[in-house]
Amino acid sequence: MSKNRAIISLLFVPFILCLQSTFVYGDTISVSELAEIMDDKNVRIVSARKSKDYGVVHLKNAINVWHKDLYKAGDIKGLIKSPTELANIFGSKGISETNTIVVYDGGKNKLSGRLYWIFDYLGCDDVRILNGQLKKWRKGRKPVTKEVKSFSSATFNASPDKNEICTMKYLKTHLDDANVVIVDVRDAEEYAGKKGEIERKGHIPGAIHFEYKKVLTEKGILKSKAELKKIVESAGITSDKEVILYCETSVRAGIVYIALKSILEYSKVRIYDGAYYEWSADVSNSVK
Repeated sequence: MSKNRAIISLLFVPFILCLQSTFVYGDTISVSELAEIMDDKNVRIVSARKSKDYGVVHLKNAINVWHKDLYKAGDIKGLIKSPTELANIFGSKGISETNTIVVYDGGKNKLSGRLYWIFDYLGCDDVRILNGQLKKWRKGRKPVTKEVKSFSSATFNASPDKNEICTMKYLKTHLDDANVVIVDVRDAEEYAGKKGEIERKGHIPGAIHFEYKKVLTEKGILKSKAELKKIVESAGITSDKEVILYCETSVRAGIVYIALKSILEYSKVRIYDGAYYEWSADVSNSVK
């Protein structure tokens, strides 16, 4: 290599590394990227883990939001509260819709995915999940603590997007719509009606099976865009159709929502918030 080419290469390498360090994979954020911004006053790191787990260890500066505190009381498990109620909860924790919000869980991606969708549905400007979750953060030897973090109350202005949520009424009118694909993200035995805590086991008529774990590697990291595109399209989940996701309470649907909406940039993705609990509870609804 000539001296000039060597000099150019040395100058070019830091530029490439800079691009790599700031690269955002959809609405995910890497351990190194979060470590760089975690002390920014506009950043809110949200632990989606149980309160007792949060008390044992959590990311420095993280506040705790337990998903079950966001649900309505009643017989149907997991239905989110009204946008106004959710806004009041988040605001009381110091979260504004204008913050950069980073959500994480213990490593299974279910709880962080659920909170991501709720924040996204409410119109947050910049919400992300930590790719690899707490497991990868600790493996990277980044700062953790037991100290409870709190922020002054903030104003959270909710602007819910009706195109990101599916009601039972909407689902019923689109069961036979050729332009809609309904996706059950539970495991195969739940889909087949062989297990589950719900009395009327099975799945929503016309729903295809695509377990949420398929979008993740064995280490709990979201797969590459190329891998995701291949597996979802082979399952019949294509970008030309509207996609409606659900599980028992739609907690597991959130990480698939991220894969489709944020990484693959599908324009029409909804989560059926009532999920299979609500559907099966109505005896007028058939199940397969």
